[in-house]
Amino acid sequence: MSATSGINALAHAVEALYAANANPLTDLMATESIRALGEGLPAVIADPQSIDARERALFGAWLSGSALAATNMGIHYKLAHVLGGTFGLNHAAVHTVLLPHAAAYNRAVAPRAMGLISKALGVDDAATGIFDLISGLGAPTALREIGLPATVLDQVASLATEKEIANPAPVTTEGVRLLLENA
Repeated sequence: MSATSGINALAHAVEALYAANANPLTDLMATESIRALGEGLPAVIADPQSIDARERALFGAWLSGSALAATNMGIHYKLAHVLGGTFGLNHAAVHTVLLPHAAAYNRAVAPRAMGLISKALGVDDAATGIFDLISGLGAPTALREIGLPATVLDQVASLATEKEIANPAPVTTEGVRLLLENA
């Protein structure tokens, strides 16, 4: 629960960095949130009783919530709500599985955000670094692990693209379908 809840918070910070209405203050909150969660979550998993580790992760989660409150969310957030609301999947687990794929989806059109994420995590590539963090926490990394059958991917892609989404990369049914296949 700590791992998936923490990655749910990380997702808010990641999406805030490439939001159309991001600003220097939300960038600062989101970047520090990613740094704090990237350090705090592995420490929480290594020692669940560590107050210092939980304090670091909680600080990161608080910052991500502040960034979320001040910006729009994109494709990642939309997909998490479609999957959770339509298929009853655990909200935090859905965020956990989708996050590296949403980052990859937006990688080419949000290089500044990806650079900030990479720097905060101390990695070369944001999407890969997020996936490696999730894997290292022992959290789920595939939609099938959390109960989504592959037979509904077309339905999910259709539902997720019914309305326009504020996202840096164009949101198409085909693009979302590929993101879901990768997840």
